[in-house]
Amino acid sequence: MAGSGEQWDMEADVIVVGSGGAGLTAAILAHDHGARVIVVERSDKVGGTTAVSGGGLWIPMNDHMSEVGASDSREEALVYCKAITAGQAPDDLVETFVDTAAVMVRYLEEHTPLRFKATEMPDYRAEEEGAKLGGRTLGPEMLVKSELGEWGEKLRPSPLMFVPLTIEEGLKGMAQPKSIPVDVVVDRMKKGLVASGNALVGRLLKGCLDRDITILLETRARELVDESGRVVGLRAEREGRPLTIGAKGGVVLACGGFEWNDELRDKHLLVSVAGFCSPAHNEGDGLAMAQAMGADVDNMAEAWIYPGGAVPGEEHEGNPVSRWIMAERTLPHVILVNKAGQRFANEAQNYHDFGKSFEDPANLPCWAIMDGQYRSKYPVFTMLPGDPDPDWLTKADSLAELASATGIDAAGLDATVARWNDMVAQGKDADFSRGEGGYERWLGDPKAEHPNLGTLSEPPFYALPVYAHSAGTKGGPKTNTKGEVLGEGGQPIAGLYAAGNVMANIAGPGYYGGGGTIGTGMTWGYLCGKNAAGAAKAAAAASA
Repeated sequence: MAGSGEQWDMEADVIVVGSGGAGLTAAILAHDHGARVIVVERSDKVGGTTAVSGGGLWIPMNDHMSEVGASDSREEALVYCKAITAGQAPDDLVETFVDTAAVMVRYLEEHTPLRFKATEMPDYRAEEEGAKLGGRTLGPEMLVKSELGEWGEKLRPSPLMFVPLTIEEGLKGMAQPKSIPVDVVVDRMKKGLVASGNALVGRLLKGCLDRDITILLETRARELVDESGRVVGLRAEREGRPLTIGAKGGVVLACGGFEWNDELRDKHLLVSVAGFCSPAHNEGDGLAMAQAMGADVDNMAEAWIYPGGAVPGEEHEGNPVSRWIMAERTLPHVILVNKAGQRFANEAQNYHDFGKSFEDPANLPCWAIMDGQYRSKYPVFTMLPGDPDPDWLTKADSLAELASATGIDAAGLDATVARWNDMVAQGKDADFSRGEGGYERWLGDPKAEHPNLGTLSEPPFYALPVYAHSAGTKGGPKTNTKGEVLGEGGQPIAGLYAAGNVMANIAGPGYYGGGGTIGTGMTWGYLCGKNAAGAAKAAAAASA
């Protein structure tokens, strides 16, 4: 750490570390509240985890809910959010999120190119008190990439979300692949439109470029600089050389979680993770810097865990592509079983809650067991109905042969499938209530006899291996309602702020709904930017 007399290579009022949704939001708000802002990004691309995501935001009481015939209230949102956090997130943080999220979205729509539309996606636990069957998840409007000029090529590409589809088109198209508007999609691609996380980040980036906010790529933050207990700058590396940047108002950490750090992940997480959909630069840099300043941490065992898989040989930026198991667990004619051949959870529930079942190592790996009915109607990763069966999908003419080929207990699998078929005939999953929740029914096949239930009775049978994958971690430094990082004694560390996956997420062990990660991250980015700019003004006044 450095004291007074530090020689700065660059100076600003606020430094933002990370260029995802939380970081760019913080940068815009800090600028708009009078601060000179510098954004530092470790990689050579803008957007972080946000850029490779679906781009949705979960925002209670947002102004767009009427577009899908929904309404909301503070009371309903608080009841629902506090049920999801299960008492493991401070009430004042949850209340601040509920009170600020829609204000954040409104501000960005009024002051940047960012635009949203409501979706009909239900909340992840749609049966909880205060939940909604649609309207709280917002999708970003698409962006013509060329509007970004040369920065368009600096948007982080996604290995999965590269086709310009809305959130609803993509998810609903799983059950009905022919419903995807191919002609419309081709026209969008000809126009250079991008969707999902690229649209969200691209519009935020355009807001930063319109403000002439400095963005330094390939600049890795290494150490916070303090002066008399206050964070006043940053030491970084740029093009192999040290770079020091001063910041009167402090530093906003928004540089992602630690999911790619083997040591930290093995130390803290309860699940053995086999794959990641986030950028490989998320190694816990922000966590390390905050802890070096004495930050108190929380939620370290939690992560955004989802059932995932991989196509052998498929890579993106030198790493295996992590594919989400979605259609392959929510649609009819498929179940997930462990090595004993037993189901162990409601396959169609939201991915985050399903991921909790992987805390029992007996459920890793597991297998998606499908039959010919599934294969004739629905996709398996990129493989559509009618495509030749690939080598990476185990296929057999009987369940016994399938069990032998995968190492699954044959008797267990046979008994499980028999019981499953009996329950399907009754129209009810008596074991795990699959298909009874609003969210899972929304993800199902509306044209099937039951959106989520279907027998496994027509050969051939298939088995797809499923592992625990991660979209990021949820643990990190605690913050207060201003976004300030808290020290061991609960007092703010002056000049240090955090937003996004780098901080202890305010959903605790839960997940509110589609876009809950980005919604909370950008809300905290909004708070951090405003308050860091205010601290810069106060520091300038004190030194005048």
